[in-house]
Amino acid sequence: MKVLQQAEMKTKNFFKDNDTLHKVLDMMLDQEFAEYATRELTDFGGLCAGDIDVRAKHTDREGEPRLQRYNAYGEEVSEVWVNDGYKKTIEETYNTGIVGYVHKDIPQLGRKGNYVYSFAQGYILSHTEPGFYCPVTLTMATAYLLDHYASDEVKERFLPHVCATGDTELYEGATFLTERQGGSDVGANVVEARQDGKEYRLYGEKYFASNAGMCGVAMVLARMEGAQIGSKGLTLFAVPWRNEDGTVNNLRIRRLKDKLGVRAVPSGEVEFDGALAYVVGEPNKGIYYMLEALNLSRICNAVASIGIMRRGYLEAKHYVTNRHAFGKPLTQYPMIQDTLGKYAAKLHVEVATVFDVIQLYDKVASGQGNEQDIIMNRLYIAIMKKETAEQAVHYASEAIELHGGNGYIEDFVTPRLLRDAQVLTVWEGTANILALELIRLVDKFHAHELFVRIMEKRLEKLADSPLVAIVAEQLVKLDLTLQTFSRLDEATKTFEAKKVAENMAHVYESVVAVEWAQKFGGKYEKLADIYLESTWSLREIGAPMKTVQYFLDIV
Repeated sequence: MKVLQQAEMKTKNFFKDNDTLHKVLDMMLDQEFAEYATRELTDFGGLCAGDIDVRAKHTDREGEPRLQRYNAYGEEVSEVWVNDGYKKTIEETYNTGIVGYVHKDIPQLGRKGNYVYSFAQGYILSHTEPGFYCPVTLTMATAYLLDHYASDEVKERFLPHVCATGDTELYEGATFLTERQGGSDVGANVVEARQDGKEYRLYGEKYFASNAGMCGVAMVLARMEGAQIGSKGLTLFAVPWRNEDGTVNNLRIRRLKDKLGVRAVPSGEVEFDGALAYVVGEPNKGIYYMLEALNLSRICNAVASIGIMRRGYLEAKHYVTNRHAFGKPLTQYPMIQDTLGKYAAKLHVEVATVFDVIQLYDKVASGQGNEQDIIMNRLYIAIMKKETAEQAVHYASEAIELHGGNGYIEDFVTPRLLRDAQVLTVWEGTANILALELIRLVDKFHAHELFVRIMEKRLEKLADSPLVAIVAEQLVKLDLTLQTFSRLDEATKTFEAKKVAENMAHVYESVVAVEWAQKFGGKYEKLADIYLESTWSLREIGAPMKTVQYFLDIV
């Protein structure tokens, strides 16, 4: 057998050969912006495939964040130590404007960026460091909340730092929701906000607080004295980690969580003991503000998922291309070609669909969306967050299997991909929570009917073809399923909702797949063909092996 010369693939750039992303940028950005984005992402793609990747491995294996509760004098400081490489990654990533340029002008363009560009950066970053993309996500959510809802005074104090691109001191952000007694039931939260003159002080504990110790400001839900019970009694506060004199703001980190993966982000238990806090927005709308930020974070979660998927694909493709067994390269075996072909098809369609969601999110977040856009935005985010997270786990596992025993060895990146992927099914809402979101949208807004009408209209714009006919047939079946689903009692709805969400995601992806097939033809038509055949189980035993026939064109 031929022995591989390197334990891992040494890709020079995660952006240059990313054909689907290149076409996304050309479709969704104007020419000037697309040219700028291509230049910047080429540089960032090289950095992510090089230095940031090396640092990510070190952070995961040897240099993970550590809690330093006390200084040499025994004073409580609740500081989190991170290695020097991690600090360099912080500097290089935020200086690209991954957060800042959504809210302020890009100097070279003289105008603000958007979420399509920001999420393109996040997608490239997640090839190598989905763990660090979590703090970036939290900072994006913090910037969103401050920009949209904070008073001028609070905004002026924090937003320039949260949006720093090397021009001022960076304050990373955080969103602290989870408490021990509530978990996903945020309405059970008990962290208390007590008025102290014109100010507020927070008391209580947040049980899963990511980016603890690294954030400059955290967005925290707390209940004012006398506020009603439940989620509607929660107020959103901006809480600086440190006072203006540099001392810790009457809070402490009890401990950091020993997590399975995403070790780059320090997640801890934070206690507030009179921490100074600033009200953000209207006091009785905290939960609504945080849910808006949660939708943004769910897109980030999906972006991290597709980043993991593509890194796993690239690693597996490299390995089987260079590995020989039984006298032949592995890529000459139909089983390997079939696996890689399906991998390539699902990856392409998933990336294209996630950015289809992002394009709508950009419209809604900028205030240009109508009521239908807002409803569909929530629906798309829920079903695609669920689908991408589950696929990230599946394909990280598939990448290990294609490596054989080597895939299970920490010398390779594949074990870390699987460990990092697993949390994405949990963070920002498990499949159960997302299924409940689907039920709310169906019950309150008839979102299932909107979904079917929109998918029908998109298909009507396409020329008749065998592939379009397949999708149209599946949409008819889904329509009947959704009609039945909408009439079920509540308990049965919860039982069926996850499968319904999966079917909706597959139809949505199928529509996007055939749109790309007709717009670009060539390999994209073949990728759509494979995606539809695999997703809808259309191939019969002994039928032509499309993944083998198309292998050289699509892989």
